[in-house]
Amino acid sequence: MDANARLEREREFHDRGYAEDVRAPTRRFYTVTGAMSTWHKETLGAHARGARALEYGCGRGSRAFHLAHNGAHVVGIDLSPVAIEQATERGREEGLEDQLEFRVMDGEHLDYPDATFDLVCGSGILHHLDLSPAYAEIARVLKPTGIGVFEEPLGHNPAINAYRNRTPEMRTVDEHPLLMGDLALAERFFGEVGTHFFTLSSLAAIPLRDRPGFERVVGGLDGLDRLLFSVAPVLRRYAWMVGITLRLPRPAEAGAGQ
Repeated sequence: MDANARLEREREFHDRGYAEDVRAPTRRFYTVTGAMSTWHKETLGAHARGARALEYGCGRGSRAFHLAHNGAHVVGIDLSPVAIEQATERGREEGLEDQLEFRVMDGEHLDYPDATFDLVCGSGILHHLDLSPAYAEIARVLKPTGIGVFEEPLGHNPAINAYRNRTPEMRTVDEHPLLMGDLALAERFFGEVGTHFFTLSSLAAIPLRDRPGFERVVGGLDGLDRLLFSVAPVLRRYAWMVGITLRLPRPAEAGAGQ
């Protein structure tokens, strides 16, 4: 596959997506992903103070603002100039210019020296990338004591995949929700890979999103998911979302040779 053509397709799709908000119809589904978002924000917040951070993928909804409000200095990158423009505008609105910088950049080829960042993060971005070079670049720019923190969709649940197949206009032709093998691949580049699975039985609450007690129902189902993933680990692959932590970046030679 031509990498330049893939990147151009991604750029064009996300320019239009940010400009026209083409994914707005999917937001009703994300009403059941609060546990995932809470984990991501709390994990980022715990490592933000005084950190130099890099966020993969940004826009007005970027986690860069959460990090900056918690004391980090953040660089946000995206292929889409529209995303960079929107994120920069929000940064000005919130008076965070001294803590934020947004740049158009390819996450598989970062323009930063080795061991630059204490924290590298992203939301729904890794599954748009060629994972081997992306993991390699994250490991390269992450300090030895640093951490990567990502939230990503998984690709094993048949019901979710059926919806994806019916709505191709909502995503790029090149994206690939992560498989368990993609999580295992990270171990070539990091000495410690943590995974946290979310949203399986809680999917059943989506039809109740406009009814009283919705949040209580979702909270109960999130608790059921934690129990299911603990007693029956085989079910983890069918979760909708996974949180990923990456520590102990391996030297480039080690990642390439395993």
